[in-house]
Amino acid sequence: MGTQDHGGTGSPGRTRTFGIEEELLLVDPGKGEPVPMAGALLDLYVRPMDSGSGPVLTAEFQQEMIEVVTPPHPTMASLEADIIAGRAIADRAAQDVGVRAAALGTSPLPCDPHPVRLRRFAAMAEEYGLTAREQLTCGCHIHVSVASAEEGVAVLDRIRVWLPVLIALSANSPFWHGEDTGYASYRSQVWSRWPTAGPLEILGSPDAYHQLVHDMVSTGVALDEGMIYFDARLSRHYPTVEIRIADVCLRPWNTVLLAGIARGLVETAAREWRAGIEPPAVPTTLLRLAGWKASRWGLRGELLDPHTHRPVPALAVVNSLVHHIHEALEDIGDLQRVEELVDDLLKAGTGAVRQLEVLHRTGDLEDVVDDAANCTLWAPNR
Repeated sequence: MGTQDHGGTGSPGRTRTFGIEEELLLVDPGKGEPVPMAGALLDLYVRPMDSGSGPVLTAEFQQEMIEVVTPPHPTMASLEADIIAGRAIADRAAQDVGVRAAALGTSPLPCDPHPVRLRRFAAMAEEYGLTAREQLTCGCHIHVSVASAEEGVAVLDRIRVWLPVLIALSANSPFWHGEDTGYASYRSQVWSRWPTAGPLEILGSPDAYHQLVHDMVSTGVALDEGMIYFDARLSRHYPTVEIRIADVCLRPWNTVLLAGIARGLVETAAREWRAGIEPPAVPTTLLRLAGWKASRWGLRGELLDPHTHRPVPALAVVNSLVHHIHEALEDIGDLQRVEELVDDLLKAGTGAVRQLEVLHRTGDLEDVVDDAANCTLWAPNR
């Protein structure tokens, strides 16, 4: 996972920093298939001397993917610049070894992935069987700074009802092993195979959070704390909340939108906690259903309303989310940019919509991958 310092402050009156980890597929530019070139790419890649000065590339679980990690940023504009730069660095490095980097949540074409040759990954492959062997999925992880573990757990307790909406906004994985799955985010379905993945219950305190993690590792089902795959969790290495539920987004400005929304959610939740507002007491089972609904339809159908847990049009839920974080976004200075990017997304559609449109137009999954590699580097002309 990411290796850069995502430190920062979530103290009242100070702007929270935020950063991104994006997983990208390495694909054959002619055939569109994922190729195990991460080792060769990283052998040639020259990491910046000061890794805090810009995005860096790291290895991930499978050799068919790499991760782009940004340092923490105080503004959406500076983070957007690094997201665009990081994707460009990744694609240049990929082309140096004869492949492309593509922001795809799953591979449209069939693939038999190859785990990176590390002892931990070998143990995971042995323990989890087909779940590990087939786990070639690319997500987007957003780190938002918090002032303390107490604030971090308070945030986790209060953002949980909104996290399924991020699946719908980021949906970018309609294909699996060469087939149209019928899901906007099939990555979410594949990821849910891990026994530790999914939404958290309300915990109320850092002690309760850490006790739960300890108990999960003590079962032996999770090999270590790194395998605690909650939809959102306290980072083990940085003073941040890490929101892990989203697909990697096809276009960079989609990632910027997710980051802006995530910071707005964290700031809103922290304000509610300081004001003594209790978190919504929604059963974890209902959150799983909300996540499934978002995974199935993305923005092209109904989602579960976070307040009523009844199906309503996706647009109504997106508007409700923006309304929920409106005050925080306005105070931070992100409101106009977030609203612009929401409008852009609703007009252009998610990555899943784009992938399906390319397939319907060309009839060829190779063209879907080629288009995705180009969209990975595209940014709005602003």
